[in-house]
Amino acid sequence: MPKQGKNYRNALDKIKGKEFYELTEAVKLLKETGTTKFDGTAEVHINLNIDPKKADQAIRGTVALPHGSGKKVRIAAIVSDDKIKSAKEAGAVSAGLEDLIEEFTKGKVDYDVIVATPDSMKKLGKVAKILGQKGVMPNPKSGTVTDNVEKTIKELLAGRVEYRNDKEGIIHTIFGKLSFKEEQLENNLKTVLKVIRESKPAGIKGTFVKSISIASSMGPGIALDATDVMKNL
Repeated sequence: MPKQGKNYRNALDKIKGKEFYELTEAVKLLKETGTTKFDGTAEVHINLNIDPKKADQAIRGTVALPHGSGKKVRIAAIVSDDKIKSAKEAGAVSAGLEDLIEEFTKGKVDYDVIVATPDSMKKLGKVAKILGQKGVMPNPKSGTVTDNVEKTIKELLAGRVEYRNDKEGIIHTIFGKLSFKEEQLENNLKTVLKVIRESKPAGIKGTFVKSISIASSMGPGIALDATDVMKNL
């Protein structure tokens, strides 16, 4: 096991006082325990009481962070020729159809997000595996297959982020940067948690959110009192 660095050990010492923290206190600690020289990302990890193997219990969607994500997003739009100009004006780095698909077949996928119109999805079939492996294949559930490409691009640039549970039933997503003010991080985090709460499947009885922890890039996890936090959102 690699030896923990001095900065990480110092950050860990700051959170040893309690087993669980209330939300405001946790966000304050998050900013104090950043261990990187660059502007670290604020991450949240939410353990849910779901069976990931059951399709009706899968949790996936998007959430618009009120203060943005702080992340610069490179977006490509798969659209017909008549929509190329408007997609680029909305903020897409690249837009097109056959030319972009040709790039993808060669493995050139230098984008964080790819959005597409429903009528272009058939064309993407031959590069679905390539885009899927890179995690950027457009999908209706993530809001990246849409008739309103311009609106979607603007929302993504403004700070819309995706969330989905992994095979263990845990959601890992982001809610800002450590350079954000505490109030901004707190508002973003509350927004994420409210959306997750509202996504509870009808078949789940009792506790839905089992645990919540937040962390900065390469920083230690800070456990929140999940019951108290979810009750007081």
